[in-house]
Amino acid sequence: MGRFFRDIKKYYKYAIYSGRAGLKAEVANSRLSWLWWILDPLLFMIIYWFLSQIVFGQRTRYYMVFVFIGLNMWDFFQKSIVTNVRVVTNNSSIVTKVYLPKFILVLIEMFKYGFRMAIAFGLVGVMMILYRVRITWKILSVFPIFFALFLLVFGISCIVAHFGVFIEDLQNVAAVGMRLLFYISGVFYEIEPKLKGISRIPGMLADIMIQWNPISFLITQCREALIYAGNINLTMLCFWMAVGFLLSAIGVFLIYKYEKDYVKVI
Repeated sequence: MGRFFRDIKKYYKYAIYSGRAGLKAEVANSRLSWLWWILDPLLFMIIYWFLSQIVFGQRTRYYMVFVFIGLNMWDFFQKSIVTNVRVVTNNSSIVTKVYLPKFILVLIEMFKYGFRMAIAFGLVGVMMILYRVRITWKILSVFPIFFALFLLVFGISCIVAHFGVFIEDLQNVAAVGMRLLFYISGVFYEIEPKLKGISRIPGMLADIMIQWNPISFLITQCREALIYAGNINLTMLCFWMAVGFLLSAIGVFLIYKYEKDYVKVI
């Protein structure tokens, strides 16, 4: 653990610099520049709004804000994990020439997607004002929610980054798995024991989808804090934080133990 924090202190400036460079490179040849980081989830939000509200006739309060929160959190979760599967291999020019703790590469990718999510959540605030969402002190609950999200993503990303060096097809498997997880995470619909509409989700299945699917749980809690002024489930939030710490410890341990073998495989 001491080595981990020493490496963070030593390389965090490099991580920030590389993250900024990556963000600039993404929009270097785009006329709309960083606006695409908002337009991308915004356009998807409009599509889901049309399908849910117009085609299927569901009525969810503050639906545009509801979907935008889910899409932004999902985008950070999914892209960070899938990208980090091949992060060591994709940075072979660095890995094979100089020593760099490989979890720093994971943090760089998370910084890039986290920055994009932060910008998009600025638009969430604007939408909350336009929809006249009642804002209470419970909005502060988003900070531990995002901390839990960061821990989980970092832990999972470190683990898949390790195995991604040795398993060529892991990124394809991760992409398919994320596609399935997307549809059972309530990104664009409410997960309740009794959903209004044609289909219904049984109570036990809804409970599993909300409580034991980490991204679904965190999205639900973030919506509860931001737009419904409700109380978050502190017990389950602490549980997922603990899981995040455990996964992070396992991921960092694997990287430290096997990082010398990465150069041989690459």
